[in-house]
Amino acid sequence: MFIKTEFFLRRTVRCLLASGALVVLAACSSPASHGADVNAHEAAAPIAPIAPDAGPGMLAYADRVRLMPPAALGAEVARLGEAMTPAAQLQLALALGQLRQLPELIRAQELLARVLGNPEAQPLHALARLLAARYGEQRRLEEQLEKQTQQVRELQRKLDQSNERLEALKAIERSLTSRPAAPLPPARRVRPGP
Repeated sequence: MFIKTEFFLRRTVRCLLASGALVVLAACSSPASHGADVNAHEAAAPIAPIAPDAGPGMLAYADRVRLMPPAALGAEVARLGEAMTPAAQLQLALALGQLRQLPELIRAQELLARVLGNPEAQPLHALARLLAARYGEQRRLEEQLEKQTQQVRELQRKLDQSNERLEALKAIERSLTSRPAAPLPPARRVRPGP
């Protein structure tokens, strides 16, 4: 009987705690008075309007650049040259990123940093941050690949040296087994004494 009472007591306490938590959560989510709501909207930082063609236009450009052959990419990079406007800098960064070479990737990251540092380029910041993160990861992976390639070359060199030593040891072993056996010295006969 005592066990059932303790069980129901614990269950009741748990239910009361759960309902108390729900009341607290409901109080947190209840709408504020209308005056406070207006003040909250006025205090919120104004969000910069995004140019309607900035995002889709850049994405369309990125898709075009992605499909370009290497020669056309080189021509596009030359055409954009030292871009001065944030949009042109972002386009140049997209083109440089498609070249898949470490120096161009570093240059693309520098261009993206300029775009992110320009407050007038606010509509492009989200895309620039995304590209900067992607290029940073790509750069890290390419550096890691280069290190692994060097390690493979070093291991291959050591393997070749070990194989050369093994072949030299095999040659020494063959030369030792191919020699004729040395004749045994004549056995001394013991003469019986007089």
